[in-house]
Amino acid sequence: MRAVLTWRDKAEQCIYDLAFKPDGTQLILAAGNRLLVYDTSDGTLLQPLKGHKDTVYCVAYAKDGKRFASGSADKSVIIWTSKLEGILKYTHNDSIQCVSYNPVTHQLASCSSNDFGLWSPEQKSVSKHKSSSKITCCSWTNDGQYLALGMFNGIISIRNKNGEEKVKIERPGGSLSPIWSICWNPSREEHNDILAVADWGQKLSFYQLSGKQIGRDRSLNFDPCCISYFTKGEYILLGGSDKQVSLFTKDGVRLGTVGEQNSWVWTCKVKPDSNYVVVGCQDGTISFYQLIFSTVHGLYKDRYAYRDSMTDVIVQHLITEQKVRIKCKELVKKIAIYKNRLAIQLPEKILIYELYSDDSSDMHYRVKEKIVKKFECNLLVVCADHIILCQEKRLQCLSFSGVKEREWQMESLIRYIKVIGGPPGREGLLVGLKNGQILKIFVDNLFAIVLLKQATAVRCLDMSASRNKLAVVDENDTCLVYDIHTKELLFQEPNANSVAWNTQCEDMLCFSGGGYLNIKASTFPVHQQKLQGFVVGYNGSKIFCLHVFSMSAVEVPQSAPMYQYLDRKMFKEAYQIACLGVTDTDWRELAMEALEGLEFETAKKAFTRVQDLRYLELINSIEERKKRGETNNDLFLADVFSYQGKFHEAAKLYKRSGHENLALDMYTDLRMFEYAKDFLGSGDPKETKMLITKQADWARNINEPKAAVEMYISAGEHVKAIEISGDHGWVDMLIDIARKLDKAEREPLLMCAHYFKKLDNPGYAAETYLKIGDLKSLVQLHVETQRWDEAFALGEKHPEFKDDIYVPYAQWLAENDRFEEAQKAFHKAGRQEEAVRVLEQLTHNAVVESRFNDAAYYYWMLSMQCLNIAQDPAQKDVMLSKFHHFQHLAELYHGYHAIHRYTEEPFSFHLPETLFNISRFLLHSLTKDTPLGISKVKTLFTLAKQSKALGAYKLARHAYNKLQGLRIPTRFQKSIELGSLTIRSKPFHDSEELVPLCYRCSTNNPLLNNLGNVCINCRQPFVFSASSYEVLHLVEFYLEEGITDEEAVSLIDLEAPRHKRENKWQEITSNNSQTLRLDETMDSMGDDDPFTAKLSFEMFHSEDYELLVLQHTCCPYCRRRIDDPSP
Repeated sequence: MRAVLTWRDKAEQCIYDLAFKPDGTQLILAAGNRLLVYDTSDGTLLQPLKGHKDTVYCVAYAKDGKRFASGSADKSVIIWTSKLEGILKYTHNDSIQCVSYNPVTHQLASCSSNDFGLWSPEQKSVSKHKSSSKITCCSWTNDGQYLALGMFNGIISIRNKNGEEKVKIERPGGSLSPIWSICWNPSREEHNDILAVADWGQKLSFYQLSGKQIGRDRSLNFDPCCISYFTKGEYILLGGSDKQVSLFTKDGVRLGTVGEQNSWVWTCKVKPDSNYVVVGCQDGTISFYQLIFSTVHGLYKDRYAYRDSMTDVIVQHLITEQKVRIKCKELVKKIAIYKNRLAIQLPEKILIYELYSDDSSDMHYRVKEKIVKKFECNLLVVCADHIILCQEKRLQCLSFSGVKEREWQMESLIRYIKVIGGPPGREGLLVGLKNGQILKIFVDNLFAIVLLKQATAVRCLDMSASRNKLAVVDENDTCLVYDIHTKELLFQEPNANSVAWNTQCEDMLCFSGGGYLNIKASTFPVHQQKLQGFVVGYNGSKIFCLHVFSMSAVEVPQSAPMYQYLDRKMFKEAYQIACLGVTDTDWRELAMEALEGLEFETAKKAFTRVQDLRYLELINSIEERKKRGETNNDLFLADVFSYQGKFHEAAKLYKRSGHENLALDMYTDLRMFEYAKDFLGSGDPKETKMLITKQADWARNINEPKAAVEMYISAGEHVKAIEISGDHGWVDMLIDIARKLDKAEREPLLMCAHYFKKLDNPGYAAETYLKIGDLKSLVQLHVETQRWDEAFALGEKHPEFKDDIYVPYAQWLAENDRFEEAQKAFHKAGRQEEAVRVLEQLTHNAVVESRFNDAAYYYWMLSMQCLNIAQDPAQKDVMLSKFHHFQHLAELYHGYHAIHRYTEEPFSFHLPETLFNISRFLLHSLTKDTPLGISKVKTLFTLAKQSKALGAYKLARHAYNKLQGLRIPTRFQKSIELGSLTIRSKPFHDSEELVPLCYRCSTNNPLLNNLGNVCINCRQPFVFSASSYEVLHLVEFYLEEGITDEEAVSLIDLEAPRHKRENKWQEITSNNSQTLRLDETMDSMGDDDPFTAKLSFEMFHSEDYELLVLQHTCCPYCRRRIDDPSP
């Protein structure tokens, strides 16, 4: 550290205090009863300020730079603006000793001999607090929360911003050691607030905010008058009776003198955020110094040691960025580092450290030796077992115990010295002198070896890795490179301030200067890039650069020198440069250049570095081919060009080497079909077609299907074109293809039809099937698309497909719950068994679901089916038996439908007489087995209720008695029990009006007939109305002999004369069944009345029938529609 005087001035009176404006542009001095304002840049007195009547003792600037304050012996404090105008004045009862602004709130503390005051712009008056002793100094903490007061009686009082005392520190010397100056450390990095205290007991001390002392008192040997910190708190300035300003570390270690004066130093301050110091003295002298902190450091390969905070040494590993700090607690004067040794020179001794281990990344140092002796030297060098001291022209070699072993006397001043390696105890030194002489000295040899002598003074030196070349930077900033053996100057470069050889490459060096880094390989031109600082080392691709006080490892790609070698086809040398460190792009470029130059070994190494397996496979294949005896370099180079994308060059080489087919394969593989066509010219049409097919395949693979379809069509590949069009749903394209194809091309046309069906275009599919005449597929198409009308029309023209149409139609109807139509379709298709099976399933479902009306209808339909099948003589007897059975079940379920509705629904749709008749009909019919779904309980319950209501009390009582023996549902239980009791109050006979009459023998039959629904006298079966279930006035008759059944039917079918208007019933008995036909005279148009049709095997009263037909638009029993003309 050295101090350079920038400017000096002299006032007429003592300078008691001074303050910098926070931006450092102005300096305010307290001189006599005036304030002097100086420009800090050149020491110009800007303006004297008059406002005080007596000596000004103190001055302070606010942190924001808007105001400053001054305190005087006239007991007043004046507030000034930054424009040097006084704006406020207030007084104390005694002279003002010190003033200080709060750094946060800008509250002003002013201290006098017996009190102190606190004032801020927002308050009208000054709040004052008494003091037990004269206050000599004051200082605020960084956060503005506390104010420390130093007193003449040796006490330090720490107050909060309201003036209340929080901590009291009593110094050991008491009033014999007045506190003359205090200052808080402004550093934001410190965890605790630290107060520096200087007293006239000639001690420097440090305290925490709590009042606890840090460390011990430091003896000063003079009376301190002022103490102040640097802006960041790293150093302390102290001035006083020793007529000089001393620089201390923040821990109180003295570092040196800033400037010696002719009288006491009353004040000294540091310019904000700088290394400038101003000193004010008793005799009025004002001195402005610049402090220059020299760099103390040492470098060996990737380890850099430098001084920090003047007393510490930091060793930095430039590769791993690890750092270790060695605290010496004394001023570090010199540093030297070599391999595992570190030497530190302190004022009174030299410390030699060594690494704990031989690990290259180990950063732990321990003290090996101490040489307790004061040395004066310009340069310090450490070796494995020695230290070398350089002083002017003399070199001294000392052992680690401090014994001088050798000494060398040079002809001129030593300007540069460097250890260049060697065995321990026999290391070599490279020495450069001011007279231009360059020597090599071995520490175990007394004689120096002159390497060469040049005309200019040496500034920097370095020797190449193989010790064959020497680089010198002289005082003219020229870098000169010599061959050591021949002493020949190889080349020289201008604008150099430092130079370094690459430790891993013999022919590479770098030098810095003029803000540029210059890299030179062999004798090639210099490559430049911007870089601030000095080059001090060059290892591989890392250049170690010292800029101001920091050392950094700059990663510099060695691209430029590598390309210089590549330009000259020096592939092996370029590879060596690349190994030092280049980008992946550079490696790839080297690999490509070597490959094109057919330098396969270098190319393989480079491609391995970038992990390019494609090119490595290419190189391996070429090497294998060379082993097999191939020697055609054109062919090898063509493969290389094709891999690199230089396809036209590759094609030319393939053609030149007689391998046109390889060029064609290359173009087609790369989908460069136009180039392939150009290459072919007007060649073979087969090859052209093959090219188009390959082009179409490629277009398909890259999702260009339309282009692919067009190419396939032009190449005649219709199947592939149809496949792509179909997969993408292009119906228009398929239509064009199908219409252009000949009908003989059956396979592609079938594919078209398949895709038409898939894309829901059955019309075009039908057109295609017709084109090729495939009627069976056309039928299947109509069936699959459910276009039944077209299918039926086709079936009419071609009966052989009838089965293929109606069976799927029936199945489709059944799947869509149209079972009746499905049954008819099965019947129409001649599938009688399926028709019967559908009806049986329908019937069973209807019964299970309690749809008894539907069940009756389905049983009736089953009976009709059986009747149709009975026309076959082989099945006549069985089918007729089934016919009667199904007819009987139909009648039962038809009647039971009313009973079920009566018992399940809240309202009755039938008259009591009808329900009475139905329940009697069912009871008489259920003499043997009861069909599924029909409940005797419901039938008897209905009969009992209706009998009671109609006066058939005897029958009702019988029904209730029958119910007692059956299992009765809970919901009927109460009603039946009540009915059983109430019927006993009725007479034990039935109403005569209800007794049925046999219209054949006129016999009254009982209501409860054990024989069933026949007359007890003549055994004539009763014929019931299918709606009201009353006994109809019908009698069975027999044909006379000689009249056949057919004649009888024809007679019955004869129409009545038109002029007759009466209606009459005709009963026809045929095959043990009765048919009731209603004939009515029609109008002159001759249209059949729908009610005259033969609808079923059941009988109705005409009025009931007409009403039911109008309600249902069909027969209520067989459900044939009234507009159905079929018989």
